[in-house]
Amino acid sequence: MEDLILNTINELGYIGILLLITIENIFPPIPSEVILTFGGFLTTFSRMSIWKVSVSSTIGSVLGAILLYSVGRVLNIERIDSFVDSKIGKKLHLRKEDIKKAGKWFNKYENKAVFICRFVPIVRSLISIPAGISKMKMSIFLPLTTIGSFVWNVVLIYLGKVAGEAWHNMNIPSFLFYY
Repeated sequence: MEDLILNTINELGYIGILLLITIENIFPPIPSEVILTFGGFLTTFSRMSIWKVSVSSTIGSVLGAILLYSVGRVLNIERIDSFVDSKIGKKLHLRKEDIKKAGKWFNKYENKAVFICRFVPIVRSLISIPAGISKMKMSIFLPLTTIGSFVWNVVLIYLGKVAGEAWHNMNIPSFLFYY
């Protein structure tokens, strides 16, 4: 997985980061932490800038969030209940009571949930679905998503940059690089 991520960023630069982060939002197991920290790391060894990496990753985050929000808009309680009752829902140990609790929690903390969940791995992507299900106004969803995603992205990109700057100062024994 890491090789694909690194090759995509190396080959496509900012567009690669945008595409990877869009995909990461749709398929949460792809780690944004790897994509973003490597993007930040590259800013110390290439012509890539922190600002452009931050903007391209945030655009990717928002595009992925809009796609999942749209999925949520299509869903309704009957479809969700049907999925919970399906073989897949049972294998995932989904329960209607848990779905109802999650729905109540989201309705109570809607705006805060969309913003704060942008800082929680996996949940940062999935929070877009209940936002769509609840028909949250796009005029509220987009700014919360954009700001929360931008903050998350900048922090990880900056950490990658710090690692890149420290790379030359590390005293790593050369025998560790040979198998």
